[in-house]
Amino acid sequence: MPPSRRILGIDPGLAITGYGVLEFSQPRPILCEAGIIRTADDDATDMAEKVLSVYNGVVEVIAQFKPEAMAVEQLYAHYKHPRTAILMGHARGAIFLAAAQQKIPVVSYAATHVKKIVTGNGRASKDQVQRTIQRELGLANLPDPPDVADALAVALCHYYQQNLAK
Repeated sequence: MPPSRRILGIDPGLAITGYGVLEFSQPRPILCEAGIIRTADDDATDMAEKVLSVYNGVVEVIAQFKPEAMAVEQLYAHYKHPRTAILMGHARGAIFLAAAQQKIPVVSYAATHVKKIVTGNGRASKDQVQRTIQRELGLANLPDPPDVADALAVALCHYYQQNLAK
């Protein structure tokens, strides 16, 4: 199977979901768009509304850019903070539903794997990921906030993984 030409990378979160759309051509990937989907960050906002906001935001990006594949950062939560994993799981469910409805294949990657593939260091800092993405994509500025850099990194990781599998 040939590598996807347009990949949507997602850094899932219930308050902030980073996304980045990369198109791959020679000599380097081209950034189509990157940004965040932000939900209301107060406790008064209904959980269903937050999940719907994430879903609608991803649907909008899919409709506009028509990616051939989606790469999503895997769920990670420290055992001391199980609530974080639950909230992130809600966001991931909305993201996966949006992809499934459009029949877009989804691949998940652990954050440490993404960092290892993209920067060479599985424990890279947020700043190191941002600087690597800036260099790899030839950007004038650092991708900010870090959620955007993480989304672009997972898309880039997926592309590299596809090419390694050939």
